[in-house]
Amino acid sequence: MNRISFRQGMLLGFALVVLLLGGAAVQSWLVVERLVDQSRQSSDRAIQLMASVQELGERTVDIERSARQYLVLDNPVFRQRFDEHLTQSLAVVDRLDGLAAEPLLPLLGGWRMVAAALRSGLDQNIPQAEILPLLARMAELDGLLKQGGQRWIEAENRRSLDELEANRLRLGGHIGLALLGALLVALAMGWWLVRPVRHLEQAIIRLGASRFDEAVTVGGPADLRQLGKRVDWLRQRLAELEADRERALRHVSHELKTPLTALKEGVSLLREEVPGPLSAGQREVVEILQHNVGSLQEQIESLLTLNAASFESRRLQIAPVKPRKLLASVIQRRELHSQSRQLNIVVEAPDEAAMLDAEKMAIVLDNLLSNAIDFSPEQGEIRLVVRHADGLWRFDCIDQGPGIADEDRQRIFDPFVQGQRMAPAPRQGSGVGLSIVRELVRAMGGAVYLVPQATGAHFCVEIPDEQ
Repeated sequence: MNRISFRQGMLLGFALVVLLLGGAAVQSWLVVERLVDQSRQSSDRAIQLMASVQELGERTVDIERSARQYLVLDNPVFRQRFDEHLTQSLAVVDRLDGLAAEPLLPLLGGWRMVAAALRSGLDQNIPQAEILPLLARMAELDGLLKQGGQRWIEAENRRSLDELEANRLRLGGHIGLALLGALLVALAMGWWLVRPVRHLEQAIIRLGASRFDEAVTVGGPADLRQLGKRVDWLRQRLAELEADRERALRHVSHELKTPLTALKEGVSLLREEVPGPLSAGQREVVEILQHNVGSLQEQIESLLTLNAASFESRRLQIAPVKPRKLLASVIQRRELHSQSRQLNIVVEAPDEAAMLDAEKMAIVLDNLLSNAIDFSPEQGEIRLVVRHADGLWRFDCIDQGPGIADEDRQRIFDPFVQGQRMAPAPRQGSGVGLSIVRELVRAMGGAVYLVPQATGAHFCVEIPDEQ
């Protein structure tokens, strides 16, 4: 089936399902047609049987009347009528015999014997006392034929109902098997067609997370396998472009840092007036140069940090870690920073272990906590809350600072973007901290977003539970 395309596979699956269900429907129709035909034939036989029995009874009355008249009057006309009625009655008996109603066959044979004895008795002019019992026996046989016919009709009805019930059960089993077969075909085709689509989806997610180390392998239909090869080619090209970007970034950073170092040392010598004393205007220019050189160096270091975070985000090391212990280590790292602002950090975390990349998660929490400390008012409170629900680990960092302006909410996670609202105390930052947070969170398959609230900033990080 590997050479079958996606469209051909779908058509084949639908064809198999239609054949199974259509076959069951056709079989059901044939069974119903056969049962209807059998019911029609049984009804016709029953009608013919009862009509013939009734006709035989009427003919028997005529036979008895003409026989009595002949015995009393000894008129050949009445004998002729007797013979005619008897011939017609025997024809009716033959017709009843042709209906193949087995319970009636002995009675029909007895009726013929009585008719033959009656005819022989009239031919031999036996006494009337011997003829009358024969006539009575013939009338009795008519009654037995009528009762036997009714019993035969009832037996035929019961047989038809039994056969209908048996066919109903058999037909129900066939329909159940057809439905089960259709379901199995649908599941097999769904597995065969959906599995490669899922692989493609996972490969695209990995590419979106800049994880180019795993080759893209897609099975299933031929066109989807070809698409998988194209996606793998795209992965290789993206990996090459990413490697080129990192090389260029490292090269540019190195080429910038070397003259920048020399420039920084030269500005320091000028500021210390090593070449000679400076005038007031010259000193002001030197101060401007020193400030800009420091800013440029900070930007280069931030760029390198962001590049390193992008590289590290591709390496996941999932291991069990307790969120409370993770938060404690992050808080300890920022203890001096928070004490200088006299801040109270409140932690709410469960004791259960989480399957996370502890190193990357520590960097994420450290950046969020650092921003919260910088923007919180003195003697304020920062809340770090961890919750586990719906297959996600949710980390909340809530401070009481000025918050994020509405116009900054859409771009606060972009590199080198700093919000318009100022921190209560002077701070140095390049605006890459939240970009690093977003990069690492995406690498772990999660999401980070800003929760709207009246005062302060509320950042939320959601990481899938890998257990």
